[in-house]
Amino acid sequence: METLLELEEKEEEGRDMGRNELNNQELVELEKTVNINITSPEDPLLSWTKPMNLSKCPTSYQLNSPQEKQLLVIADNFSSQYSHIFPNRKPLFLCPSNECGVKKFVSTTLRRTMLPYSSLYDWDNCASFVADHLVLQALDPPIEPPRYLISPTLVLETQRGTCFDISTLLCSLLLGAGYDAYCVSGYAVREMCLLDQTRQECPLLVGKVEVKDTLAEDKRQVRKYAVKPPRELRSSFERGQQELKEQEGRAEMLKRQQEAQRLQEELERPSVDPLQGQMLHCWVLVLAGKREILENFFIDPLTGKSYAPNDKSFLGIESLWNQHNYWVNMQDCCYGCTDMEYNLGDSTMWESVLFRITEKEEEDELEEEEEGSAEPNVFEMPSSWVDKITLSKQDLERRWPGGSRTTQYRKAKLEQFTPYLLPGGLVTRLTTYTDLECQEVDVVREWYQNRQDHLEDRELKRTSNVTTELFSPGRKLKLKSHSYVTLTPGTERHMEFYSKVRYDGLLRRVESPGEMEETFEHRDDLLYSRHVFYGQSMKTESEKPGSRPLEKVVERFHRDKSKAAREDVAERVFLLAEGCIEVTFHLEDHRIIPIRRSFVKPKMLPDGQRAESWAPSMATGYQVEPHENPPKNVYLYEMLTALMEEEEKVTLQIKRSELEVREILATREREESNTELRTSIYDTARNEKVQRYREDMVRAKEERQRQEEKEIDLLAPFLAKLGDPETLSPQEAKKLLEDCLANQRKRMIEQDKVLQARYEKETQALQQKQQWYQQNQLSMSKEDEDQYHAYCSDTVFRMGVIKQRQSRHKELGPQKHLALKEKLSRDPRLAPHL
Repeated sequence: METLLELEEKEEEGRDMGRNELNNQELVELEKTVNINITSPEDPLLSWTKPMNLSKCPTSYQLNSPQEKQLLVIADNFSSQYSHIFPNRKPLFLCPSNECGVKKFVSTTLRRTMLPYSSLYDWDNCASFVADHLVLQALDPPIEPPRYLISPTLVLETQRGTCFDISTLLCSLLLGAGYDAYCVSGYAVREMCLLDQTRQECPLLVGKVEVKDTLAEDKRQVRKYAVKPPRELRSSFERGQQELKEQEGRAEMLKRQQEAQRLQEELERPSVDPLQGQMLHCWVLVLAGKREILENFFIDPLTGKSYAPNDKSFLGIESLWNQHNYWVNMQDCCYGCTDMEYNLGDSTMWESVLFRITEKEEEDELEEEEEGSAEPNVFEMPSSWVDKITLSKQDLERRWPGGSRTTQYRKAKLEQFTPYLLPGGLVTRLTTYTDLECQEVDVVREWYQNRQDHLEDRELKRTSNVTTELFSPGRKLKLKSHSYVTLTPGTERHMEFYSKVRYDGLLRRVESPGEMEETFEHRDDLLYSRHVFYGQSMKTESEKPGSRPLEKVVERFHRDKSKAAREDVAERVFLLAEGCIEVTFHLEDHRIIPIRRSFVKPKMLPDGQRAESWAPSMATGYQVEPHENPPKNVYLYEMLTALMEEEEKVTLQIKRSELEVREILATREREESNTELRTSIYDTARNEKVQRYREDMVRAKEERQRQEEKEIDLLAPFLAKLGDPETLSPQEAKKLLEDCLANQRKRMIEQDKVLQARYEKETQALQQKQQWYQQNQLSMSKEDEDQYHAYCSDTVFRMGVIKQRQSRHKELGPQKHLALKEKLSRDPRLAPHL
């Protein structure tokens, strides 16, 4: 068998002789011109320069079966005819060498595999995993197919490969999942072949453009008898001139935007690719029909994205193959893959290497076979030479090589990490920039998993220095999101809570140095807003740090249908600095002004007592209905007393809110300084508590086994007869041995007698039953005869079981005797004397 180095030398000589388009020097110059970063073949991590250790490879990797050898002859013949008919087309990618230097047909490299993970059952998840798990090895040169096609098992093990290797692995997994998938060899644009995504939008940013909702504006409530707006007393000429100026301004602005967009497009336009239409690429084609796939589509194995078959990124197709056959494209690719048809049964469009009937023809053949026609002699594709594809759960969770990957997009950089890789639980970081060179950072967004503080998302806007954090349910104070500049109390911040699980129904809290606004929902008292205004702090020695004097509190309530509108409070304002309280009631039907009342609180002494008594002048208000009697003083006094009590409660609730804010901020500071990750009880690899519990269980089980072995002492009854001596003489040791063996023989004889007695008892009962049957046979009914036969059958069965136990007892008797003798001989108390 030729070595891999010899094959390389022969193929290099043939390629040098047949190359008439570009030589090595021209390729190097072109690579410098277009700035193509081709991996050097001298890199031992990204190239195959020497064969594998053959002792570690299966036999199918090192040798070809007779059927495979016949297939190679067929492929060589097909390739010769193809080169003769189409001398201007590139050689077909039919029989590359594997990692052991053995030529294999490309279809036999596909190994249908269904991995035991539900996350890899659908094509999108499977393609995304393959793209994330492997590192691209660029083709060298980029206009020729690779000399080697590595097995999917080694590709998974090394986590690297060319686009052909990656497509082979992805196609194998899709075939195992039930898709009609094919590997495609063709031509694509430079960015796709080299995995250059610097001119593409990041997938996490696509679809996040804010669109103004004009639907609500259009759906204005139209009333039949609405009041017409007043006529605008303005000159029509002036209005027309103003509209003309606005149109000119909009046109000028649109022109500037188009010019700026054109300049931006020119700036971002890639350089001219001298290898346009010549760079080889391999991707996956999924045909419609299976797994509820309605339309054909392409999958780029390097990114895991799907494309329509007419996408402009794909410039042409040379061939495609699956595990059954290999097809050569006979259609014109002048316009790319736009007008390509994938009717593989049509030989005018696709020429196959092997004769293989379609599913419809196969049904016709089966009908002819049933009628008795002869079967055609068709060469079948050999089974795959690749070993079973396996993927450990650790590799599935690790996903990226080394546990992380960084991808550069247009004005964005995406960093992805395996869970539990970083101590802070970071799994994804997206950094967006304002310039194409990615120098000025705009927004940094991070996603977390498995954090003990339930942090899931954090976004930092560098322009405003505002940080926004999102939390999953489960925190102590039910915090949902938190936007802030710093964690210092009293500064600007915006908090949202899970209101349904809070006792006070708090939904939102917005705080600034001079104000704090809280929004509630689903409260029994129908309160939905509380707006607090603070005064200037005097900074006295008795004042606590961080406390601010209250100046004004505004509370708003929803309508309570169980009360009259004139008695249902809509808004109440506590003017703490002025010592006043204002109350506004809900608007009554057919009214445009609500009822309002204002109260002046009586002055209070330092000991808490009132310095002045109630006076009617302390209450003022607006009465909507002038003919109604004004409220009595008792009613106003009771209302003032109730409002003063409510003011104390509101003040206490505000202090609790301030304490809650300080507690949240202090907790967040502790959590950020000492980040902890939570692990599931089912994750035995990371959960130390579960590991310790399992180790304790194993130790306890071993200890119980040792204790049981100590408790079973065969010599204990016989040593008791001798008085449990500490040491034994040779005569005593021999006597103990003989007594134990004699006791065993005696017990075995007794067991045999018990079995014999049971057998004789069953035999005697059966004989008596038979005699009874002989005497009463003529007068017995059908039911009695059935009972008699059932009894006889059960008795015979029991007798057979007893006989088997008795024979087995006799067979095992000598073996048990020898086993006991050997065990006693190894006993440390008897061994020195025997």
